[in-house]
Parts: sequence; structure tokens; C-alpha cells
Amino acid sequence: MSDPTDVPWLSDDEQRAWMALTAVLMSLPAAIDAQLKRDAGINFFEYAILSSLSQAPGRAVRMGNLAHLAAGSPSRLSHAVSRLEKHGWVSRRTTVDATETRSVEAVLTDAGMAVVVAAAPDHVREARRLVFDAITPEQVPQLAAIGRQVLAATAPHLSACLGEPGMQNAC
Repeated sequence: MSDPTDVPWLSDDEQRAWMALTAVLMSLPAAIDAQLKRDAGINFFEYAILSSLSQAPGRAVRMGNLAHLAAGSPSRLSHAVSRLEKHGWVSRRTTVDATETRSVEAVLTDAGMAVVVAAAPDHVREARRLVFDAITPEQVPQLAAIGRQVLAATAPHLSACLGEPGMQNAC
């Protein structure tokens, strides 16, 4: 059992920041999920999959990489891709690279691209309403920097992917 006197307890300012952050982490995904379900009939995880595929070269990403990009487990991703396949929005294909390593990629279909294109405007409006309208333009780069710093500590494998067009297959 650890000694409670050795714990670097949070200062009052740190505790207030921690409580605000945890409240955002709990409420923001639920709000975004509700908007996407209401307006597009998909959940936030499915949107993250479709969006990641739409930005990838050839609209294809290896399943393992896509799980990282969409912030889900391989099992959760597989189930979601199966649902998206039933709608005709995603397909899977097996590829073999130069080292003859086989992998499975998820590929965004034209119908899936149409779903992303249709869902994106309302999703962006909601992101703007919930986040960017609530902060000043000067705070936007601060938010980005803080997000990257926290992400580097929590998921360093994803921090290199943020904001890097075409990096989806490297993530």
C-alpha cells in the first residue's frame, strides 16, 4: 500500500482544471453522438470511421490503423465495420504488401462518402456550437496545443497523426 504523504496532490487550480476536463470528456462525446444519431442516423464512432476513411489516400485504411484513428478496440471496429458494410458504406479487402504480409483494409464506398458529405455540415455546426463558439479565437491554438500535449501523454501513437493529411495509413 502506498503512503498518502507521497502523493503529489493537485493544487486547487489543478483540481478545478481536472474537474472541468473530466466534465468535458463525459459530456462532449455524448452531445456529438446525439447530434449525429439525430441528424445522420450514425453514432460518433461510425462517423469517426467514415471520416477517417474519407481523408485517407484511396479512401482505404488497414483495420488495425483504423481502430487507432477511430479510438476503438479492434473488436469494436470490426463490429462497426460490419454494420457499415450492411449499409453498403464500407467494404473490406485483403491486401498483400511488398513483404508479402497480408492485411485487411476498410474501404469507403461511394455511398459511404455520400454519407460523410451529408453528415459533415451538421457535425461541424455542432462542433462549432459546442466548442468554438464557447471560446475566443485566441484560445483555439491554446486548445490545440493542450490537446496535443495531453494526447502525447495518453496516446502517443496518435499524437503524430493529428492534423497531418494523409497520415492515416501511418497511424
